[in-house]
Amino acid sequence: MASFIELDELSVDLAGRRILRDLRGQYDGRAIGLLGPNGAGKTTLLQTLLGFHRPASGTVRIFGLDVRHDIRKIRYLLGYMPESDAYVANMTAIRFVRMMAELSGLPRRAAMERAHETLFYVGLGEARYRKLGTYSLGMRQLAKLAIAIAHGPGLVILDEPTNGLDPPGRERMLRLVREIRDTGEVRLIISSHLLRDIEECCDEVMILKDGVIATYCNLDDERRTNRKFLHLETDGDEVPFLEAAVRMGCEVAIDRRNQRIKMIMPESVKIRNLYELALAHEVEIRRLDYKRDSLQDIFLKAMSPEK
Repeated sequence: MASFIELDELSVDLAGRRILRDLRGQYDGRAIGLLGPNGAGKTTLLQTLLGFHRPASGTVRIFGLDVRHDIRKIRYLLGYMPESDAYVANMTAIRFVRMMAELSGLPRRAAMERAHETLFYVGLGEARYRKLGTYSLGMRQLAKLAIAIAHGPGLVILDEPTNGLDPPGRERMLRLVREIRDTGEVRLIISSHLLRDIEECCDEVMILKDGVIATYCNLDDERRTNRKFLHLETDGDEVPFLEAAVRMGCEVAIDRRNQRIKMIMPESVKIRNLYELALAHEVEIRRLDYKRDSLQDIFLKAMSPEK
């Protein structure tokens, strides 16, 4: 399957300053999470995909179309949910979503049908004839999602989709995003400062730092291959127990200063296997701290000065 986004030595300047530097790669995840600290270039990258900024050098292709030459065609294929509110307060939701669908290329009748469908889909069917200015924050976020998907785009860009939402509203938004992802018909790029949102919705993640790609990884692969790190405190003759753990494939180091055992377990070894091993060798596991690298760990490594 061809990559839906190709970054070809992309660099972007704003106000005479280079914001993005030589971004490259081919990406085809169902949902790509975009992370990075303030000033890393996330917004600039999204706006370049949307055609708001022209590359200073290099280019980016979306579904094989070059943003330098084919931006009008690209915009018909994109749906965009901005971080900030963008609506006409005195317009009803149904009228506004229909208008935006028409601007995205749908005929008037089809745009009206899709407006009804998408507003019902996001949970605003009963409120679709209300003016947008009367909507709560959560309802406005859902309306923005409806606008982004109404014209049936191939790629939807979501910028801080859970911004300002309370816990129930956040869960509803993330559920909708996962449903859209799981159809397999739409690709997603999700920019968020909330790592949990990215972890719950994305299968790949791009981390920007100072205008370059610091890390790009497949989260599913990370979850499958990530090794498990343990700190153990035991009581009893630990030597036979540890020798048996090594034979099972574990890596072991003894921290004499803190009287702790550090262990890295392969994926095939489970926590219960260690307890069975300890029982067989008459060793008591008095304390066990179990940790897997999370997206937070990946992000912090990407932000480290050594990167």
